[in-house]
Amino acid sequence: MDSAVLLDLLGNENRRRILRLLATKPCYVTEISEYLDVSPKAVIDHLRKLEEAGLVESTTDDQRRKYFRIARSLRLEVSVSPYGFGAKSAYPAKNSLDMSGRCPHLSIEAPDGSGTTGDLAELAEEFARLQDLDRELSLAQRWVQGRVEDALAEIDERLGGQADSRFFATVIAAVIETDGTPAAVADEVGARESTVADALRRLSDVGVVARDADGYQVR
Repeated sequence: MDSAVLLDLLGNENRRRILRLLATKPCYVTEISEYLDVSPKAVIDHLRKLEEAGLVESTTDDQRRKYFRIARSLRLEVSVSPYGFGAKSAYPAKNSLDMSGRCPHLSIEAPDGSGTTGDLAELAEEFARLQDLDRELSLAQRWVQGRVEDALAEIDERLGGQADSRFFATVIAAVIETDGTPAAVADEVGARESTVADALRRLSDVGVVARDADGYQVR
């Protein structure tokens, strides 16, 4: 789902409260109306929007009463800093996803799959382990974000505070990864060659990169 659409949906407090309630149990419209203290008509409108977005789904019981529940798991991340704004959404990966080689900077002990057929105690133990891993990853993400902002702040200062530090950081990284020619760097960062050439000249002026016969190199 597009993160902008998701942000718009979750910008409404009552829709957030509906999802919070449905995260505890499936509910029918009257229950949700009483919980929110709003009219059933308003609840139906909120549910319709959530259902159209694929966040909730409904089932009908033997008494033909329609119950709503959360359709699937979804994670939304929003990043706001002096150097950028971004939002991204993602669905949980399938159990069959092979993590080997996918996270070279992390050491993750993948489950052996016994939890899917083990007893309740084994499942609870696996759940606790994954909760600890989630907390560690959250802490690592905060640490990385802090280091990213420190790096961008330093680049911004070196360039006089009048530049898109994130773009310049991407250009510098592309110089390292390529042969340093404006064409190769532009292809790596997905920008116009003229824009990249201007950025490389500016980086050269402040001594971050140096030009040789073949292209630019990081000093």
